[in-house]
Amino acid sequence: MSAPAPFVENAPAKVNLTLRVLGRRADGYHELESLVAFAEVGDRLSFVPGGELTLAVRGPNATQAGEGADNLVLKAAQALAARIAGIGLGDFDLDKRLPVAAGLGGGSADAAAALRLLARANNIPADDGRLYDAARVTGADVPVCLDPRPRVMRGIGEILTAPLKLPALPVVLANPGVALPTKSVFANWRRGGSQVPTLDVVSLGKVTNREEYLQLLATQANDLENAAVAVEPVIAEVLAALGTLTGCRLARMSGSGATCFALFSSAAAAIEAAKALSGKYPQWWVRPSALGGG
Repeated sequence: MSAPAPFVENAPAKVNLTLRVLGRRADGYHELESLVAFAEVGDRLSFVPGGELTLAVRGPNATQAGEGADNLVLKAAQALAARIAGIGLGDFDLDKRLPVAAGLGGGSADAAAALRLLARANNIPADDGRLYDAARVTGADVPVCLDPRPRVMRGIGEILTAPLKLPALPVVLANPGVALPTKSVFANWRRGGSQVPTLDVVSLGKVTNREEYLQLLATQANDLENAAVAVEPVIAEVLAALGTLTGCRLARMSGSGATCFALFSSAAAAIEAAKALSGKYPQWWVRPSALGGG
């Protein structure tokens, strides 16, 4: 008898196009506001139902991802199993392509993909609230990755708007090969008098063309950039290198990690820019992609 065909899900990279830190809560967590979109590049997770819960990790960044209990794929599966008695588990296989601790939500995207796979294999509706509950307890970024479409996230990641229909954006992603722990960045964050306006979801929902979208993003910022540069000064070099690429409309850091992005008006410009950047910095992780519009 042949082995059953695995269920497969992509785990797309999460890009924080904007990130405001609104303050620190009494429990130590920070209140955030972020416009999130998802790239066409990412990890890939497969699942074969049956037997005990296991995880194998391969791919170019497998050694950094780890296969142990700390992997968010296993944590998500265990969280869902705790909420749905008798759920069928099995073998996960993770092709780890994204850099780790990079501000791309790779681990969170993997966890969300695991929840989608378990839902498919066990005939659980995609809108079952227990999926969201499992995502929330697994990690702050997992809920937004559960249904990877553009939206605004608030709180510590648990408050999500409805998906936004936005124009797709050509992008170049660049990571200098340093892991940047979230805790280190937030420890260096200092409240400032930011003049960046709060995101207006109604206005965002009315954006219909790429030029208007780029102009809106230019009014925003990532409040963690200075804190991240204080921890890893090479991030300033990445931002400067992206900003000088031909056709770059905006260069910014994503999330709290070392990955930065440059936005372009055309896919062709992004592809050529990625080639030029890779040629100049061959040791960096550089990928042209597109940020889906929902």
